[in-house]
Amino acid sequence: MSKEITIKPVTRIEGHAKVTLQLDDAGEVTEARFHVMELRGFEKFMEGRMFWEAPLITPRICGICSVSHHLAAAKACDDLLGVDIPPAAKLQRELLHEGEIIGDHALHLYFLAAPDLLLGPDAPPEQRNVVGLIAADPDLAGRGVALRKIAQNLVEVVGGRSTHPVTAIPGGMSKPLSYNERQELLAQVHVAVDHARVTLDVIRAAGEKHADLFAKMDGVVTPFVALTDNGNFAFYDGTVKVIDSEGAALAEFAPAAYADYIGEHAEDWSYMKFPYFKALGYPDGIYRVGPLARLNVNSRMGTPLADAALKEFKAQADGPVQGTMQYHHARAINLLYACERTVELLEDPAICDENARTPAKRRAGEGIGIVEAPRGLLIHHYAADDMGHLTKVNLIVATCHNNAAINKSVATAARAFIHDGEPREGLLNRVEMAIRAYDPCLSCGTHAMTRGPALTLEVRDAAGTLMQTVRRDERGRQDCI
Repeated sequence: MSKEITIKPVTRIEGHAKVTLQLDDAGEVTEARFHVMELRGFEKFMEGRMFWEAPLITPRICGICSVSHHLAAAKACDDLLGVDIPPAAKLQRELLHEGEIIGDHALHLYFLAAPDLLLGPDAPPEQRNVVGLIAADPDLAGRGVALRKIAQNLVEVVGGRSTHPVTAIPGGMSKPLSYNERQELLAQVHVAVDHARVTLDVIRAAGEKHADLFAKMDGVVTPFVALTDNGNFAFYDGTVKVIDSEGAALAEFAPAAYADYIGEHAEDWSYMKFPYFKALGYPDGIYRVGPLARLNVNSRMGTPLADAALKEFKAQADGPVQGTMQYHHARAINLLYACERTVELLEDPAICDENARTPAKRRAGEGIGIVEAPRGLLIHHYAADDMGHLTKVNLIVATCHNNAAINKSVATAARAFIHDGEPREGLLNRVEMAIRAYDPCLSCGTHAMTRGPALTLEVRDAAGTLMQTVRRDERGRQDCI
């Protein structure tokens, strides 16, 4: 008889999800789905709040991607007010964003991906984690910790807080970066470039070691979407470019026009929406964003070490690099660029200019802000009345953009590794690896309002007799039996 295999929870990702695999009578996978069953709420409960509160509210969507939400919200407010922020404010915002990119990519590569890549997908689960990595290679793990520390300090200095920053405001920044702060940060960030270079070498070598495994996960071919600055790599600002699976340009548009090109689809088995490129329709218009998309869309990084790494990366294919597991290699190049660019920004004395804010008057209208969050394109779209109250909010985060592709990657991996109905842990972990490649952030993607996963607690006496069962559902409701 046909049966279902459930992977719950999916481990080493941000947020809660499960995978269901439907098997036929022969034990072969016929259908696979990545379920994100958390309630989406921020778009609705922000209605009625003042628009200038958005840069403070939206970072609470996620403690990992809080800088990206902070900046996308501030950019949307700038647009709503119709103001151009001063050059120093733009440099400071970009610096703040590079800090998040460094910290997030280091977190993923060392804490979430490395246990699979360096210890192996079949390593015992109790060892296949960051503690096991520290035991296996403490010096390498130390580089990951050092990158995280540098990034957190950078965000705290520029953003006012290491998590949920507060300094990006409508019209610019609430405070300039002082000369002493700049010098202190410069003393720290040079070493980050070396840590990132070693990280890239390690991730590249792991990809070569697992080339056969990675090849079995290939098969997902899509267009790509990313910010670009006339072909140059960009995290903070630029136009949005769409390329097809062969690398040909399908569209390039200003952030304000995103709704003309990107549609939003919904499925009844997930609370996370499925964006698509409107010209191709759904599901043909499914695309990918993030580290891999950024490298495929752009032709130049703009920093020396990252440019050399990009050239080598692109040599893997005649057109866009499509392999799902190549996200790790791409992410390491993104990390290297962020470290190099951070040094460049701090070496520019203009970043300390005290003119960091453009005054503006409140008005009714709409504003759109787009940045490249660590996981890809992040869109904030606000409408406000003449009193400044938000009347409509639309958020499309990176994990949403990748949602349909993640489902395709899960199905590809499941069909490659699950045969004869065998649910061996190492094989199921390979399916999870396909998800981890995208580094999904499910709190961002669904705007979770739950209190945690469903739990069941059994109370037994010394003889093992069941005395009481306490259940808590995914909304935090509790009952005792």
